[in-house]
Amino acid sequence: MRLAFWKKKDSEKPKKKKAVWREWLDAAVFAIIAATIIRTFFVEAYTIPTGSMEGSLLINDYLFVSKMAYGPRVPMTPVAVPLVHNTMPITGSESYSKSVQWDYHRWWGFGDVERNDVVVFNFPHGDTVIKGQPERDYYSACRVEGRDRVLSGNEIIVRPVDKTDNYIKRCVAVPGDVVSIKEGKLWIGNAPAQDYPHMKTSYIIQMPPGAGLSEEFLLENDVNLDANANDIISLNRAGQYVAHLQKSQIAAFKAIQGIYIEPMIDKAGEADPSVFPFDPLHYKWNKDNYGPLTIPKKGATVQLNDSTIAIYRRVIGVYEGNKLEERNGQIFINGTLANSYTFKMNYYWMMGDNRHNSLDSRFWGFVPENHVVGKAWFVWLSYGKDGMRWSRLLHGIHSLED
Repeated sequence: MRLAFWKKKDSEKPKKKKAVWREWLDAAVFAIIAATIIRTFFVEAYTIPTGSMEGSLLINDYLFVSKMAYGPRVPMTPVAVPLVHNTMPITGSESYSKSVQWDYHRWWGFGDVERNDVVVFNFPHGDTVIKGQPERDYYSACRVEGRDRVLSGNEIIVRPVDKTDNYIKRCVAVPGDVVSIKEGKLWIGNAPAQDYPHMKTSYIIQMPPGAGLSEEFLLENDVNLDANANDIISLNRAGQYVAHLQKSQIAAFKAIQGIYIEPMIDKAGEADPSVFPFDPLHYKWNKDNYGPLTIPKKGATVQLNDSTIAIYRRVIGVYEGNKLEERNGQIFINGTLANSYTFKMNYYWMMGDNRHNSLDSRFWGFVPENHVVGKAWFVWLSYGKDGMRWSRLLHGIHSLED
């Protein structure tokens, strides 16, 4: 007997429908893979956690950062939990494995880092951290307290470049620039750097006898009265204040009859041992009077001696992976006596717009090109103590600077 010609072949039989849980699992896996690719190579969301960029960028500004602006960086630590940066939620354990480490490589992008770009980067001092104490910079703590004391009783974590914490600052100087700060004013070469209306710094305000700053005046001029912000701090002397103000707010204060207001500036020549390169013997610099300092450029050569080594020690021995030794007043690089060094990478100088409330390059030095993550693009969500900041939503970064 012949089989009927219309009988379906096995391959034509209806496929068995996937279980609901399997469909959800497949969708979740696809979503995670797609989100990881987008986050790694195209765009990533960030939140402003501190006031270091006020008032251009505010705490609880949610923004997108373009990885394509400077070219996406190939992950240097590829074995990691997707969509998590360096620590796991809840447990706080490391979210990556250092079993596989790739060399730095950046794909094609739309351009290079330029002066005044707002840049997200991996914190250069974040390669070594004190577990459970994110507010303490390990290297600063070692300088102040001594390394042995810091190591005693603390768990120390060493992280790869791409797994250090993310910072956001303004790139004020690019490779080859000469940066200096004179009486609180930033200079690049022989020209003053660009100022922005919302940049903040500290001022001393002396009111006329019997006068004060009313709450209505402060609210009207958008001075933050949040106790955590400390924009206005009353001093012990009657009628005198320290104010952390934006440049755009100064005119309203000066309009008060009999008021005296001036920037609060560290004096030139007063060395601050907490500022880079942490060598007050050779560099009597502070946060308001600093430099001049040339930003390292790939292919450029510098002379090394007992004073310049303080500036380039970390560049040579850490960022560019050489074996650096200092013995009997002499400098050895990879076992060879050296009196000069040629840079392998470009470097940048990053500063916060809130100049007296920013942990930036003045306190830890250069940002190597392999630490650069991307360029801040636009704010997609923002809220403060009074609720949603509607005027900031979907605004480009540069539109918020004006």
